[in-house]
Amino acid sequence: MSEEQIKELEIQFEARIARDEKIEPKDWMPEKYRQTHIRQMSQHAHSEIIGMLPEGNWITRAPTLRRKVALLAKVQDEGGHGLYLYSATETLGITRDELLEQLHTGKAKYSSIFNYPAISWADMGAIGWLVDGAAIINQIALCGASYGPYARAMVRICKEESFHQRQGYEILVTLMKGTQEQKNMAQDALNRFWWPSLMMFGPTDAESPHTAQSMKWKLKRKTNDDLRQQFIDQTVPQAELIGLTIPDSDLKWNEEKQQYDSGEINWDEFWQVVKGHGPCNKERMKARIAAHENGQWVRDAAMAYAEKKEKRKTNK
Repeated sequence: MSEEQIKELEIQFEARIARDEKIEPKDWMPEKYRQTHIRQMSQHAHSEIIGMLPEGNWITRAPTLRRKVALLAKVQDEGGHGLYLYSATETLGITRDELLEQLHTGKAKYSSIFNYPAISWADMGAIGWLVDGAAIINQIALCGASYGPYARAMVRICKEESFHQRQGYEILVTLMKGTQEQKNMAQDALNRFWWPSLMMFGPTDAESPHTAQSMKWKLKRKTNDDLRQQFIDQTVPQAELIGLTIPDSDLKWNEEKQQYDSGEINWDEFWQVVKGHGPCNKERMKARIAAHENGQWVRDAAMAYAEKKEKRKTNK
């Protein structure tokens, strides 16, 4: 294909983006567009899979049978989200094995929030309320992403994440109606997960290397800072309603802007975690790789069954 032909295709592609048309797997797309989507979609998929680990650790220690069943369902949902997203990413010409190799070797990233420990039952509430709440704000915008398979996957994911958020908030509501020890547990969980939850939206717009291009291609509809502000404005009243205190001494309502002003995020901590030096980075990756290796026999059996079934079908 000549340089002129590629340039013409690029013009047509940009025009489709401007018209809010969905780009489908067989459509022509710039290589950078494809690679950008592989990076973001696979990072999203990896986050869902890694996110199962801190919650799965609490399934056997849930305080009631009702809580155990709900947490089981939530972890199962997250596995399903990873499956949708890996499948959507594969439509861009990369294999599942390649995606997982990138995760296991550290080439691909996942959300920094999952490198923090879940040390009490209240953390299940904080993760559901804050982490899934932050995810929803980011993912609702992704329902309008320009790449069709990603946008369609997000519709179902957002519905399920909304349920997860309500489930987490209800855990904290219950604790805040309990003993002082239970209230302290809930506050401690909020104290530890508040700032990492704000970091989930990524670096400030000025420091983000991908935001401008993602906005141009309508992979993202809002900037990191706008999404973070939306999360703060939404979450602070929810905390106040049940008697929790946001751990930010600089937090105050700005009447002129009609939004909250908040303190400075510790971006040094964020980058340390992203680079693999968080509290649980090594633990999470070790558990993920072990699960993958221990499940090899299941994948082998499934492939053998599929091949045998195909052979019988061919011989008929």
